[in-house]
Amino acid sequence: MAREAAESGAAARRQIARCGPGFAALGERLRALKPRLVVTCARGSSDHAAYYGKYLIETRLGLPVASIGPSIASLYDIRLQLDGALFIVVSQSGRSPDLLRLVASARDSGALVVGFVNDETSPLATSCDIFLPLCAGPEISVAATKSYLMSAFAFLQLAAHWRDDAALHQAVAATPQAFDDAMRCDWSDALARLTEVGGLYVIARGLGNGAALEMALKCKETCRLHAEAFSAAEVIHGPLALVGPGFPVIALTQHDATEESNRAVIERMVSLGAPVLSTAAVNGTIALPTVPNLAAEIAPLAQVLSFYLAIHKVARARGLDPDTPPNLKKVTETV
Repeated sequence: MAREAAESGAAARRQIARCGPGFAALGERLRALKPRLVVTCARGSSDHAAYYGKYLIETRLGLPVASIGPSIASLYDIRLQLDGALFIVVSQSGRSPDLLRLVASARDSGALVVGFVNDETSPLATSCDIFLPLCAGPEISVAATKSYLMSAFAFLQLAAHWRDDAALHQAVAATPQAFDDAMRCDWSDALARLTEVGGLYVIARGLGNGAALEMALKCKETCRLHAEAFSAAEVIHGPLALVGPGFPVIALTQHDATEESNRAVIERMVSLGAPVLSTAAVNGTIALPTVPNLAAEIAPLAQVLSFYLAIHKVARARGLDPDTPPNLKKVTETV
């Protein structure tokens, strides 16, 4: 798991070199097409990457993004009205029957179907109008790492070329080095506090929400540790009742419009006695070191990489093998 995560910087460079022209052509096509709606379809870590993409497209392009459950087509046999929409399917394996069924339905309904898929030999790769490989390379560990980051990075490339925005293009170019730098941000000591606990929250807002979902999943997968991801705006409703001494929180932040409201929630959790592991420098928190001065679009991805390189140690400390979690397999085919 750690070795594969450490390949993320190289994988990002591959994706830029190989897919940059494809993203440029897609961006030009989308500017001409002017879709009014974006739809995503994915499961697991791929869906968390799509959630990052949702906030990226909504905040940078001003278009609504909806996540569609594959069972709409595979079990309910409903054909949605997607004429003129952009439909993005994200998958590591590209082999799940329900994703294939929904992609076929979306194409039949008139959507432009774009696939971000790691396995270039998969049936999903040949089922899309436009296929862009993740370029993550082989991934053996059951827990996805570099394939998640490359899925999210594909959304960043999409947004940059679609908007043709200089700042976003700069963020794309800076991402490989940001991943290399994130490998030197050691979260091991902070995350070691999770070894003996029974549960935790991971909180974020906006562009960080996909990262929170991904970290919570990895706590479950690799450590058999129950973790829930919440928006920092949502957690202060009912879920805050659990927060206190002995209930840790991982708090993720990035330098954008969400930063101050995130800090206020972190301060409240500290006041309740919770051990808060935070990427923001807030009094009373346990520091999670981050790469300085990153663009808000990159920061959540770099934080996930630092997390990947430490969470496997928590799994080992809990007597588990992070590469082969119980009850799970690498390719999950659902209907």
